[in-house]
Amino acid sequence: MKYILVVNTGSTSTKMAVFCDLQQVFKAGVSHGTAELAPFSDILEQKQFRKDLIVRLLAEHHFELKRFDAVVGRGGLLKPVQSGAYTVNEAMLRDLSLGVSGRHASNLGGLIAYELAADYGIPAYIANPVVVDELDEVARITGLPEIRRKSIFHALNQKAVAKRFAADTGRLYEELDLIVAHLGGGISVGAHKKGRVVDVNNALDGDGPLAPERAGSLPNAQLIDLCFSGRYTREEMKKLLSSGGGLVAYFGTNSARAVAERAAVGDVRAQLVYAAMIYQTGKEIGALAAVFGGRVDAILLTGGIAYDRELIDRISAMVGYIAPIHVYPGEDELTALAENAYAVLSGCEEAKQYQ
Repeated sequence: MKYILVVNTGSTSTKMAVFCDLQQVFKAGVSHGTAELAPFSDILEQKQFRKDLIVRLLAEHHFELKRFDAVVGRGGLLKPVQSGAYTVNEAMLRDLSLGVSGRHASNLGGLIAYELAADYGIPAYIANPVVVDELDEVARITGLPEIRRKSIFHALNQKAVAKRFAADTGRLYEELDLIVAHLGGGISVGAHKKGRVVDVNNALDGDGPLAPERAGSLPNAQLIDLCFSGRYTREEMKKLLSSGGGLVAYFGTNSARAVAERAAVGDVRAQLVYAAMIYQTGKEIGALAAVFGGRVDAILLTGGIAYDRELIDRISAMVGYIAPIHVYPGEDELTALAENAYAVLSGCEEAKQYQ
């Protein structure tokens, strides 16, 4: 039996779980309010605070670090990588600390996993970070040579759901052509062609459909005017697109459920904006169907918003003609991380080395 400790550091939460092989035997999560995180001026300053929290939870439930076979953390904003599990090495620790592709709480996952494992000689891993990059070269090209499209998306959950669907249907992920839409605080829609995500919107920077926290793709000229209006600094504009747009910008909340409830009781503005989020998601799925020449094995809908049955029905009405639709609501990132670590420990896969 292999015991695996899983650590998932989010912007406003710290989650952890203990797995015996692929069976979850313990799970805990703590939400962090704005006031609690206010003393930390930088993400890295939160590392010891979150690490101490995990150590305390383990001790309270009588788990000893030395009994684990591996610790796996959520992958952060690294340089572009292939999909899979990675050993946390010196190069990764450096880039997570420097924030080579940005500073986000997910950067703490690999750092904390390494520190928890180091004292006992246990391997530390990350798996399928948001910077997984399998794009076809043609998908990178924009109308300006100075700008190339980046692959930043919900790789961990998209890959896990795609492989789960393959297992559920008795096929191999590498044999299938799938469109996977992760519906969460950001919305990413990926074209999974025979095991590679060959095209996907950059869900971190706000590209693609408007989402609970993301502005989505915007008219270029109006966006330029807003950037030079004097109302926002460069950093404020970035934050507006990635965490202050979408439902937050319209309603001051990132809760899709709250906006759906307002729409249900007759709030006309909520009805229109929520419908626009659904419309843009369906349109993104439809656009990716062209990547496969319309020959798609299945469309998979996942993420927290996928619990909204009406939203699923309305997206299905738009794109159901393309391929059968399967729904995997929620985002079980802890299990997905454990699955990747277990594949390495059991010898089914080899951990990659980050360069």
